[in-house]
Amino acid sequence: MLSRSAERIYWLARYIERTENIARLVNVHMNLLMDLPKDVEMGWKQLILINSSDQIFYEKYNVANEKNITRFLLADDTYAGSLFSSLTAARENIRTSRDLLPDEAWEQVNEMYLFAKKNLDTVSNRRHRVIFLNEILKGCQRFTGLLSGYMSHNHPYAFIRLGRNMERADMTSRILDLASLLLSESRSDEVRQYETILWMNVLKALNALLMYRQQKHSHVNGDDVLDFLLKNTNLPRSVMCCLSEISECIIKLPNNGDLPAKVVELQTYVQAIKTEDTTQAQLRGILDDLQNKIGGLHNEITQNWFLIVSED
Repeated sequence: MLSRSAERIYWLARYIERTENIARLVNVHMNLLMDLPKDVEMGWKQLILINSSDQIFYEKYNVANEKNITRFLLADDTYAGSLFSSLTAARENIRTSRDLLPDEAWEQVNEMYLFAKKNLDTVSNRRHRVIFLNEILKGCQRFTGLLSGYMSHNHPYAFIRLGRNMERADMTSRILDLASLLLSESRSDEVRQYETILWMNVLKALNALLMYRQQKHSHVNGDDVLDFLLKNTNLPRSVMCCLSEISECIIKLPNNGDLPAKVVELQTYVQAIKTEDTTQAQLRGILDDLQNKIGGLHNEITQNWFLIVSED
């Protein structure tokens, strides 16, 4: 398998996962704001903070309101991290990798792209936005299920799983980083009053609320949510489960060098994180370090297998 081909399908998986993550975040955030009083300081700006894109946003828009932020995150083709830009990049990567993937995979991604392009102007309307996001979410999930059921679980599929779980681990760490604001001692009485709803929103953003309730058998609280999303080995979007998937893929791939040992180091780091009685500043430092380590692992992967080191 050519390294260029491996890189394309690795990024295909990352971009599809990123598309799904953006759609889920916006969808869940809309529902959250309907559950909270208007005076609780949880506005739309939180969504651009997750991807550290606030500086880019303010270069394009003056006001951080619902209309501008949803347009920026979903439809802005000049912002590389938007849903449409991610879907466009995924389409280009699969278009140049069609000899490695089932024809149905190309058809699914192309249909999603054409649907998104046709309906970009509808995202300003909340009702139409819900329909748009639900269709994108279904498309991403169909794509993932289609590859699992149709594609040989060989080296190309390992690179797809590798890219998907790298993107998932990164997004989970970013959501937890933002959620650490809920531990701030300076948070308002309103935030304290609705803290359970806010932590439930964090779980919903990762499609993990039902699994949390099944395994914890307790009320939702911050320490348990953080521990669950960091260390649970059975939840597909927890950092530890993503790292286990990454480790399994790397071990199956040839010429993996010292990458297996690098993943073990990262797993050990995550397992040692203490979430109980952690201050906001301490937790943000830990999560920033975790994001840097995940980024470092990505760089190791690109240097080990791909011809050109990607900077996306």
